[in-house]
Amino acid sequence: MLVNISDIKVKKRVRRDLGDLEPLKDSLRRYGLVNPITINNKNQLIAGERRLEAAKAIGWTSINAIVVDGLDPVTELEMELEENNQRKEFTDAELLDGYKRLERLRNPGILRRMWTAIKSFFAALWEFLASLIEQ
Repeated sequence: MLVNISDIKVKKRVRRDLGDLEPLKDSLRRYGLVNPITINNKNQLIAGERRLEAAKAIGWTSINAIVVDGLDPVTELEMELEENNQRKEFTDAELLDGYKRLERLRNPGILRRMWTAIKSFFAALWEFLASLIEQ
């Protein structure tokens, strides 16, 4: 659900240091909001303060939010803690593998480019022949 940022109330939070928001702001500009923030039915923030503050800083006036209803204050605090505590960073090996895969996708070798061209040619040929059969 899209919510006006000005309507969101930020109550006392566990996290005091939001850290460097520049990478998150860059991510929001480039990819948009990948994971919505979480608010209650009174528009009080439960999870996603860094995302909310980064969105404000880049001038967004609304943000995608999941609205949870009927939670007691204990459950809301548990959700805030859980959302921040259960996140797991990539290991160095996972991160290295991910960037290698990204590099291969961005810069495919000659064989991959040739295979892609051959597949595209036969897909176009198939569509052309199918259109002839339909006529």
